[in-house]
Order: sequence, then structure tokens, then C-alpha cells
Amino acid sequence: MPVITLPDGSRRAFDKPVSVHEIAADIGPGLVKAALAGQIDGKLVDTSFIVDRDVSLAIVTGRDQQGLEIIRHSCAHLLAHAVKELFPDAQVTIGPVIEDGFYYDFAFDRPFTPEDLEAIEAKMEELAGRDFPVIREVMERDDAVDFFRELGEEYKAEIIASIPANEELSLYRQDSFIDLCRGPHVPSTGKIPAFKLTKVAGAYWRGDSRNEMLQRIYGTAWASKKDLKAYLHRIEEAEKRDHRKIAKKLNLFHMQEEAPGMVFWHPRGWSIYKTIEQYMSALQRHHGYREIRTPQLVDFTLWEKSGHADKFGDDMFALKSEERDFAIKPMNCPCHVQVYNQGLKSHRDLPLRLAEFGSCHRNEPSGSLHGLMRVRGFTQDDAHIFCMESQIQSEVSDFIDFLHEVYADFGFDEVIYRLSTRPEKRVGADEVWDKAEKALADALDSKRLPWELLPGEGAFYGPKIEFSLKDCIGRIWQLGTIQVDFSMPGRLDAQYVAEDGSRQVPVMLHRAILGSFERFIGIMIEHYEGAFPVWLAPEQAVVLNITDKHAEFARDVVDSLQHKGFRVINDLRNEKIGYKIREHTIQRVPYLLVVGDREVETQTVAVRTRAGKDLGSLSLEAIASRLAEDEQRRGRFHIE
Repeated sequence: MPVITLPDGSRRAFDKPVSVHEIAADIGPGLVKAALAGQIDGKLVDTSFIVDRDVSLAIVTGRDQQGLEIIRHSCAHLLAHAVKELFPDAQVTIGPVIEDGFYYDFAFDRPFTPEDLEAIEAKMEELAGRDFPVIREVMERDDAVDFFRELGEEYKAEIIASIPANEELSLYRQDSFIDLCRGPHVPSTGKIPAFKLTKVAGAYWRGDSRNEMLQRIYGTAWASKKDLKAYLHRIEEAEKRDHRKIAKKLNLFHMQEEAPGMVFWHPRGWSIYKTIEQYMSALQRHHGYREIRTPQLVDFTLWEKSGHADKFGDDMFALKSEERDFAIKPMNCPCHVQVYNQGLKSHRDLPLRLAEFGSCHRNEPSGSLHGLMRVRGFTQDDAHIFCMESQIQSEVSDFIDFLHEVYADFGFDEVIYRLSTRPEKRVGADEVWDKAEKALADALDSKRLPWELLPGEGAFYGPKIEFSLKDCIGRIWQLGTIQVDFSMPGRLDAQYVAEDGSRQVPVMLHRAILGSFERFIGIMIEHYEGAFPVWLAPEQAVVLNITDKHAEFARDVVDSLQHKGFRVINDLRNEKIGYKIREHTIQRVPYLLVVGDREVETQTVAVRTRAGKDLGSLSLEAIASRLAEDEQRRGRFHIE
């Protein structure tokens, strides 16, 4: 007689084995209608799963992230089902869940067209409407290979043949379509409420460019049509805000084939970059960091000793000189340990905080490069804190305060916190992991911050907290991190003299707030749609003369404001004032300062914002004061 413990602590007893579906029905009709799967003692199962012992059970619905992933995975199967109905000669391969959706790869003798995608989506709607039961079946590996070969599905048979022998496999059938999958899946196709196919692209079989090219159909699926509509609106907004398009329009940077994945910064873009760098440098000094600079090119033996050669060797740019092998650094940490190692440290020297705007390079696949968001050459706002175990919590707590200050200054006030704990393969004793994980959790709890636990997602060398931001259209960007490292300091011979005189290995905290400058600026461009707050704007104001006789006063205004440290330019071209106003509005300059006869006479400027708001005539002192106030408020205030 199984006893079921529910998430609220209540219990339900049954006099015989029962399915998850029957348990949901026993709880209530609303829940059984919404149930997509069950989570039994932490493991996801189908609603058809039979419970024959005492367990803890949570019913998974579309409101849960796990439920949403089940919908998306099931929708990938629905896509494959529809393709096979319409194009029986197409062969299916794999169809995983990805962020915000799914894809499925097909082998077919001609390219899928936009009209094909419309027909496939319509067929998916039809199949979902027929509400076919999704039934789990079990088959031995060799039998499954033979089964799919008989169906003509050679790619699927090849996948199954690569699975260890004598392993029992699960397959899911819906009407005439059957596919290999671990599951779980929705109980029936009618439980897939809202989806949309988005695009088709090429993809190599097994991701290997030596293999044949397949066709990958992408889609998105959501728990409700309302959620789907909101997502499609976000995508539309995201396309409008594409940082590459805005950068071209605002003349911020460009990239070209002669330097793939590398950025050519233009004066306006470099102004943003330097403003951020100077801001971070000043704030790091305030928080007790000491700035350093380490080499770009380092002998490969250091990367072998640190462990990076094994983990990142394929992603590193290497070269040989004078019979020595070198690598361009993909990250800064081993070099920071070299700075720490210069001179024996005492416990009184700790914590020691070393920061570097470190230029790094990684040989990312060309197909993954994406503007500023994925590059090969980038600069990290990197820092490492060398401390004792007893100092971890206080250092993490101070870092969280620092991070919040930075994010607020850039206009972000919603932060998502995730704590990743020990993976199965790791270094260090369990008691040390216990201390580190507790220190990170206590630091978050002491700030009364809500956080999500990600068991097993930590690095092999220690647990970490990840900090993500939500932008103005609801997209989540993972940026900041603080990681506890028990491995690298010891591997690279870092020591300190403890209070009892013994030699101890310090703990190394890896931390970043922005991540990389390049990606962060890309996010900022899209978040603000190029309309940066005054403190970041390449030009904070532009002075526009109406006629040539006002040019001298326009120059005087620019000189006066530049002398006060503001980024101000003039536009003295012989063009109509309306044309100049429109052009600089398109360039997203925060303030447009117009000078004509009256302004020359009164020694004032007529002030407009880039949104077209007329602020009237202001003296030079008043506009300077306004600019200074806007700078001081940073991104916590945004002009209209």
C-alpha cells in the first residue's frame, strides 16, 4: 500500500499500486487536467508511471520550468511526426530542447521551403488537435536498431547502435509515429497548447563538418497561447534591437572577415568602452582591489600545470618560437597566481584582491560567432581574491554589494541568483566543499536574496554563484559570477604563512561582474536600443547653429562644456536646423543645444532631448549642471 508524500507535506495512502495520473486525479480534477509528468523522489517520470512504494511526489504542470521543457521536447516529436506525415521519405535524427524552444534535424533530398514550414506547422496543429495518446514502450538495444532499420531510419539506427549493448531503451509512440527518447513526455498530443516554427537552417550530422549536411527546423513552444504571443513580441523587439544593426547606424564598431570574431572599435563605440573601463577601475579601487597587467603570450607549460591545456586546449591559439610552445591566454587566472607568488604572503596580507581588464582569446567555432555576443578576442573585468577559508563568506558578501552597485548604475534592478554545487567529478575533500557551499549560501541568505539551487552544476574545482540580469524586454543574461577554487592555487604553488607558522594554500575566488566588455556592451546596446544614459553616451550633447553668424557662439558653448569635462561636439554644417536635429536624434545624442539670434543675445542655449522634449532656454551654467546631475545618477535615471 503506497503512501505518497506531497510537496506541502500532506500524505495520501492507496491500497494498490497507482499511476501518477491516478494520484493527480485523486488530488483534484483541475490538477489531473494540468498534469504533464510527475517528479518522484527528484526523478521525472511520465503520468503513466506506476507507483508501488512509498515516495515523495510533485505533479509537474506547464507552470513549472520542468513542465515547459517537457512540452518543448514533446513538441519536437510532434514536429517530426508532422514531417513524416507530409514527407515520408525524410529521415529523422535528433530533436532536443534548447533555450526558449526546440529543434529537429532531418535528412531530406531537397531544402525545406517557407511554404513547407507553413504546411508542417498546420499538420502539427492537426495532430495536436487529434489528441493522440503518447505511449511509452521499452525495447532492447539490438531490437531497436533492427526496428528502425526496417523503418528506413538509418540515422536513428546509427544513434541507437552507439549505445552500450544490452541496454534497455525507451521509445514513445503517438499514432503511427515512434521515436527513441528517455522522456518523460506529455500524456497526449493535445497537451501541447502553443507552438510556432521559426526557421530552417543547415546542420552537420553529429556536428561534424566532415559529415553530410542535414536540415534543422527550429521552433518554440509555450504553456499557453498568451505566453507564446508574449515571446513572439520579445523576438520582434529583439530583432529591432539587434546590436549589430544599431552599431552600424550609430557608427560604434564593425567586424570583418580578415579578423573573424575580433572587434574594430570606432571612436563612438570606443568612448563607451573607455567610460565603462574607467568607471569599473575607479570602483574597484574603492572596494580594495589592486589593478595589475599580465602577459598575453605565455609558455604552454603554465597552461598544462594549471589544467587549462586539458580542458581548453582545443580552444587556445598556440604558436611556436625558438623551439618553445606558447599560447595566447584564454583566461587570466594562472597569470594572477604568478603575481600572487612574488614574495611570500602572510595571513595578514589576506584577503588580497587582484583585478585586471585582461585581454583574452579563444578559438570559438566560426559558426558560433555573433557580433559582440560571441567573439574570439575579448576583455574580461576579471579579478581574483586570495583568502583564507574563514574569509570566504565575508568576501562573497562584500562582492554581492559591489555587484549590486554596478548593476544599479547601469540601470538594472532585477537580478537572478543561482548557486551551483559540487559535481560528481571534483577535486577537494567533501568537508571543504561543505564549508564553501555553506559560505556561498550564507552570503546570499545574509542579504535576504532569493536564490535557486543547481545541484551538481558547480565547477570541478569549487561551487559558484551566478548572477543574471533581466533586460527591458524580459530576456535573461548571465553576467556575473563568483567561484570558489580549491585546485589552482595548490597546482601553481601558491602559499601563505598561517597564524601558527605553517604553510597553507589560499582559497582563490574567481569573480567577474560584467563578464566581458564586448558582450556587456552588446547587451547594453540592445537594452537601451542605442539610447544610452548620459554618462555612457558617446556624445552627451551636440551644439547646432542655425546660421553661420551663430557659429562663433556655438564654438564657445562647446569649449565651455568640454572644459568642464563633458563630451560635447558641434555641428556647424550649412544645413537646415531641422535636418541637423533629425540626424542627431537618430544618432541618439541625449541633448541637442540649438543657438540662434536670441541665444547669442542672451548667452543661452535652446535645449531639446533626443525624444523631442523642449526644455526651453538654459544658461551654460544650467545645462552644465543638468549634465553633471545626469552623470551622477548614471543609469539609475534615464532622460526622456
